[in-house]
Amino acid sequence: MKHLLKLLDLSTEEIIDILNLADQLKYEQKHGIPHPLLKGQTLGMIFQKSSTRTRVSFETGMYQLGGQALFLSSRDLQIGRGEPVQDTARVLSRYLSGIMIRTFEQKEVEDLAEYGSIPIINGLTDYCHPCQVLADLQTVREYKNKLDGLRFCYIGDGNN
Repeated sequence: MKHLLKLLDLSTEEIIDILNLADQLKYEQKHGIPHPLLKGQTLGMIFQKSSTRTRVSFETGMYQLGGQALFLSSRDLQIGRGEPVQDTARVLSRYLSGIMIRTFEQKEVEDLAEYGSIPIINGLTDYCHPCQVLADLQTVREYKNKLDGLRFCYIGDGNN
């Protein structure tokens, strides 16, 4: 089982493999070629911090890959209102195939990964936003046809 808690969890080769797979799936989607890689899988999407783009991209991605996405707002869960993250991780692991969480604290993501038995994806924390970085790298590669030799500078909201 592999989590995506921060970009440093991935090697350069794994990042390139992810980008290559994303390119392939994007091509197949554009040309009407089905790719039900996640058929029968359910992704729980925990949003303690709302985001239109994150929700739509994950729901659409799961649908296009043959799976289902289950939206869970902070009102749907007891995290932070009496139930320890450890209990939530164990319970959700019984019903879901994976969890994407967009929250305020990196520790919460790491606790889900430690106590759950399914893959955890960081959809944004106070520390990092690995999915956004991967999406940005894919976009740059599409327009520049490479990543080697390029320099990057991030200017923007430090919480995103």
